[in-house]
Amino acid sequence: MKILFICHRFPYPPECGARIRPFNMIRWLSTKHQVTVASVARSPQELAKGKGISQFCQGYEVELISPIRAWLQALGCTLSSKPSSLGYFYVPQLHKKIQGLLKNEQFDLIWVHCSSVAQYVFDFADCPRVMDFTDMDSEKWFQYARHRTFPISLLYLLEALKLRRYEKKLAIAFNECTVISPGERKTLESYGLQVPVTVVPNGVDLDFFTNTREGYDSRSLIFLGRMNYYPNIDAVSYFCRHVLPRIQREIPEAQLVILGSNPVRRVRNLTRLPGVTVTGAVPDVRPYLQRAAVSVVPLRVASGIQNKVLESMAMKVPVVASSPAFQGVNALEGEHLLVDDSADGFATKVLSLMKNPSLRQQIAEAGRKRIESCYSWEACLQVLDSLLEPLTLRAMGQGKAGSSVSVCS
Repeated sequence: MKILFICHRFPYPPECGARIRPFNMIRWLSTKHQVTVASVARSPQELAKGKGISQFCQGYEVELISPIRAWLQALGCTLSSKPSSLGYFYVPQLHKKIQGLLKNEQFDLIWVHCSSVAQYVFDFADCPRVMDFTDMDSEKWFQYARHRTFPISLLYLLEALKLRRYEKKLAIAFNECTVISPGERKTLESYGLQVPVTVVPNGVDLDFFTNTREGYDSRSLIFLGRMNYYPNIDAVSYFCRHVLPRIQREIPEAQLVILGSNPVRRVRNLTRLPGVTVTGAVPDVRPYLQRAAVSVVPLRVASGIQNKVLESMAMKVPVVASSPAFQGVNALEGEHLLVDDSADGFATKVLSLMKNPSLRQQIAEAGRKRIESCYSWEACLQVLDSLLEPLTLRAMGQGKAGSSVSVCS
């Protein structure tokens, strides 16, 4: 089949969560189909680095948009019925290129990754379309609204309501919907639309995320994530001020490494606290993970599946997570990772792993085995083949087709 794949972040190189999923989908689909990618880039550097996608697809179209313009477009939607997320990801030049592709190419399928770029093909129904919501973004904005103060909370609530309405329109308009976890499926099904929904979880590159080091630093903790993203900023701020001091009362040498690109000032200022290091972007996260005794994921706002949890487990670094960070992961609390939501409880579970090497090894080994059995990309993406088969019939005049699939029980 000829597939047009549209995504909101340029999928190469696959260095963060927003790129990892679409990149692996493109790579998988390209083994059997002709895939053309369309997306946006935020800087000339991103545009240049993205050229590597050419080895994984038949062709690609990308347009540059400045962050300033994106934010101005988002703000322009604030007082309208249009979600600001759509304004943020809209590039007229890309829209024109996509329209040209649709006019000149006979695509058998359109795959849209993330609701904010469905606007480019919302009115095109000449071939089957798949809406990969991944996370239900409206739910995330509802969480933001609950965690922020007025008037920001009101703006977030309005965005959540507008996105919820838009998600319903997309679910009805597209032939098939996919999401990242059963929790996201439950949210979409709660809309009462009776549309087909398939769960396609994220995976891990098991060959890349393999721990080749025997030892680790028993004093070292690590947090992974893009550090200009509010849930990550909130998580490390909370951990450094409320959890880390509790840990350091028993292990004064305990250190936290905050590893991730684009740390905002609020994150950089955390280095004023004892034992806190902020690295910014690094070429390879694995050496840092290998040194860590525990990977901490104290997210208070979260949805879907957290790549930081999967990657840490794959590296045999035991995870202590909050309930929101754990909710999308197909694993057993207490066996594959530890979970707690209170500052005292979270600190206690981190300390149990730091002080008890045998417990640490037990959780680490079990976590790796769980990832191997449930979260290889091959296991996660095989569902795409069964999903696409009935959609090819749709191109010949058949009806909607869909399923609700779980990869690992």
